[in-house]
Order: sequence, then structure tokens, then C-alpha cells
Amino acid sequence: MKPVLRALSKVYGAVAWQRRQWYRLRSHASRRLTQPVISVGALAVGGSGKTPLTAYLARTLVSMGERPSVLSRGYRRANPVEGVTVVRSADRIVGDLATAGDEPMMLARSLDGVAVVVASDRYLAGRLAETHLGATVHLLDDGFQHFQLRRTADLLVMSETDFTNSNVLPAGSFRERLATMCYADAVFLVDVSEKHRQWLEERFHPEGLFAVRRQVSQPVLTWPGRSGTRALDPGTCVMAIAGIARPERFFEDVRALGLNLVRAETVSDHHPYTRNDAKRFQEAAIAVQAQAIVTTEKDFVRLEAWQPFKPPLMAMPLTFRVDSDGDLRSFLASRIVADRGTAGCR
Repeated sequence: MKPVLRALSKVYGAVAWQRRQWYRLRSHASRRLTQPVISVGALAVGGSGKTPLTAYLARTLVSMGERPSVLSRGYRRANPVEGVTVVRSADRIVGDLATAGDEPMMLARSLDGVAVVVASDRYLAGRLAETHLGATVHLLDDGFQHFQLRRTADLLVMSETDFTNSNVLPAGSFRERLATMCYADAVFLVDVSEKHRQWLEERFHPEGLFAVRRQVSQPVLTWPGRSGTRALDPGTCVMAIAGIARPERFFEDVRALGLNLVRAETVSDHHPYTRNDAKRFQEAAIAVQAQAIVTTEKDFVRLEAWQPFKPPLMAMPLTFRVDSDGDLRSFLASRIVADRGTAGCR
């Protein structure tokens, strides 16, 4: 590592640490919502799995009888309107991609019974969800560093690659020092080795430690009149497109399904696709005789405006499964009950 980067990382890490301590010592600087807030966040800047974990938690809370809302900032949305944007009420989608952002829209499409709300001020988003959408609990998406809002529990997501390079920005991908993991109430380890799991448990002793498995499914064709799962035979030639933080993992998933990846296209995370992009991708796919173009669900919501594609554009679903689901439910229930028990003292 270059000395300049090492020095900048030390400064960045120190500033992030001081910011966290400033909020810890000044509880009045953080606002509290009426209903419990469960924060889902990460130390790394992207690709740890916050969004699929948020989806898993939302479905779990619905099955527990709650009416959850997801509070998001709508990162890099094309039209960041002032105030609060309701992307989804509990029963239907009411927003659009431009004002929502790709991840909130992806969540809105997959989460029945869950409200999805976007705002730079997530306190205002939460208040609207409580007063107008009937939310009984909130999921604060990417909230580990969002100290302006008090939370019932801080959940941290880590993947195996987070253990190989824990340097703080700009030398690494961490937004804070690894030591800040001690402030997490529970840690979710996505396909992490037993060696790293034991190391984390011995060093930080989190109240909750949950193993998470990534599950990829057959690509799905979604287009009016042709929606549904279309099985691609093993060996089918496909082109893959990924505009996410860790595209190489998506390409590995494509190969793991037995598909023949003949071309891989990468763009920046949250890339705003254009008509020219869509045309270029189709021409490239035809040139390599790909029978389908496979992409992530997050990329799909940004590409579908240019449908239909030839060859067809298909999204490959990614879901999470927590090994000890019963323990997770007990953890969430205990935190929610404890928060509601102190509500009268606020």
C-alpha cells in the first residue's frame, strides 16, 4: 500500500470514529420514531448484501404479524424530489424508478405487505410511514452510519471478502474501522468461513451471530404476456450484464447455474442505462450468439425501459436464507418488545 493512501485512510478512519463518538455522547442529536427501528448496514461501501438481507428481514417481520416499512435514502436516483417519496404502500407500488432509485424499486416489487419510503431525511420518511401507511416497525436500509435516527437494533452484514481487506477508504473499501463492529447488536455473515466466524465471535462477542446463505435462482423473463420463469438448459450461451459493486460474484453465480457465459459486460454501480446502452448490449449478444442476456434484479429495473430485448433480457433472482431462522425471530421479537416497553417513558 502506498504511504499516501495509508495516511489518508488513517485520517478517514479517525474522522469516522470521532463522528460516531460525537453522536454516542449526544443522544439529543438523534431523533426517535414512535415505532421500533431496525438498522441494516455494513462497513464496506457496497456488495455486502444489505438489500437482500433487508428483503429477508421484511418478509420475516410480515410473517411475525408486523407491518414493516423500509426507509431508504434512494441513493443515486435520477429525480431526487424534495420531501418524502412513497415507492410502495403495503399493497401496491405507487412510485417510479426516477424518484425511487433502483434498490428501493427492486424491494418494492418483491415485498408484498411492506411499505417502501424514500427520503434524504429518514426521520420524515418514518413519520409518514407511521401516520399514513400503518407501519409498526421500520427497517433502516444502509443505516449503520446513519446516526441521525435512533434505532432499536443495529444489524451488520459482512461477507467473506470483507475479511481479506479491512482497510478504510481510500486504501480499502471500509467506511469505518473494523473496531466499530463492537457497536453492532447482531452480525450476519454471508457465506463466511468458519475460521473467520470464530475469530469474529471471540473478538467482538456480538449478541446475535447469524450465518447467511446466498441462493440464486433460474433467470426470470419479465415482459407483458411472457412473464414467468423460463428455464435455461445447462450449457445455454448467455451474455451477462452487471452494474453492481462486486460484478465478478454475479458472473460466478451465472456459471454456477451451468450456463455458458460467453460475454460479460460491467458498468459502474447504479449506472443510468440509456437507449444506446441497450442497443450496444443487444448487438454484442447477437455477435457472440448468446441466447439470452442475463442481469441482476437491480440492473433489470434500470434496463427494462428499453424492452423488448433480442435476445431476451432476463433477471436472475438472489435471495438470502438465515440458517437459524428461529433464533433470528426470537432476537427480533425481544428487541421490538423491549422498545415498545420503553415507549411510555419517552
